[in-house]
Amino acid sequence: MTTPLPLAGLKVLDFSQFLAGPYCALKLADLGADVVKVERAGQGDLSRYLYLTDTKIGGESTIFHAINRNKRSVAVNMKDEGDKVALRRLVADADVVLQNFRPGVMDRLGFGYAAVKEINPTVIYGTVTGYGSEGPWVDLPGQDLLAQARSGVMWLSGGAEDGPVAMGLPVADVLAGAALAHGVLALLFRRERSGLGGLVETSLIEVLADLQFELLTTWFNDGGRTPSRSRNNPAHAYLAAPYGIYETKDGHIAIAMGKLDLLASLTGLDPSLAASDAFADRDTIKAGLADRLKTETTDHWMTGFVTADIWAAPVLDWQALVKSGVLETLDMVQTISRGAVELNTTRLPLRIDGTRPKSSNAAPSLGNANSLLQEGW
Repeated sequence: MTTPLPLAGLKVLDFSQFLAGPYCALKLADLGADVVKVERAGQGDLSRYLYLTDTKIGGESTIFHAINRNKRSVAVNMKDEGDKVALRRLVADADVVLQNFRPGVMDRLGFGYAAVKEINPTVIYGTVTGYGSEGPWVDLPGQDLLAQARSGVMWLSGGAEDGPVAMGLPVADVLAGAALAHGVLALLFRRERSGLGGLVETSLIEVLADLQFELLTTWFNDGGRTPSRSRNNPAHAYLAAPYGIYETKDGHIAIAMGKLDLLASLTGLDPSLAASDAFADRDTIKAGLADRLKTETTDHWMTGFVTADIWAAPVLDWQALVKSGVLETLDMVQTISRGAVELNTTRLPLRIDGTRPKSSNAAPSLGNANSLLQEGW
């Protein structure tokens, strides 16, 4: 970009580890902030050693690079008084401090909000927990799968005969990081207007409740009746036929919206099914439609559906997504590097003044910015 990034000059000190907090810091870094990651000396962030597969780039974890590209690192012993003194100097210069430890941990280490605010009264302090800072779950481990299990969201995917189904992504961590970034930016705006610093807090359980805002609102106002998942071709507990995923002769197709009589004329579905109640007879309609869709290819059905303005899409895997060219058109993939490390990853999912911000910086080596501890920011 020829114009400065929106957060250029912003200093972010990130004590957080693994995903939720670092995801927030990643978004701020992509927008131009100077993010310094605080890691444990000799060990570093846990995500340096976790692998989705056995894939290693230059001997380093792809996960760590995905979450921590475009940042710097200081390696410290949080129990060493000398290192704490050096960190307090960085705190004094920081615009934003982030952390995602269990409630009370940062207070015991001397870097909770009250202590940091005393050093830097106008700081923006952001924190992510598993279940908030009080209540019956406060001391439980704040881990994505466990939060999904406690949130009710696992009963929204899959069919009526299935057990609970976890989402195949760390959705709570990512949503919590995004929510924290929203809060940090809001408080930065307030500080520009009023000079006030502030504390922004979120948790995995809060963002998972917010994720379900439509369905929970329906449930709150429907006498507490638990929605029943469709037995056939499930996709949404509260939506009628034809909403779902269907097998075709050579793949799968998703159908969101479409008039049943029009679908019947296109697919050969029994007209009596098309005339029945789309919710009360949901499973019967879906079963009949599923039988018809298996008789032809995905391309065959998509040609007819697009012409008739039926809302449908082929179900793609990552290879097909990339082959489609849409990510290339949107310029959503970038190459990052550091020494022997070079890998492809995604980019910020927004554009500023018509341009998508990018940086070629891979995640930092452990302690690559330790000079800051002596020299200051």
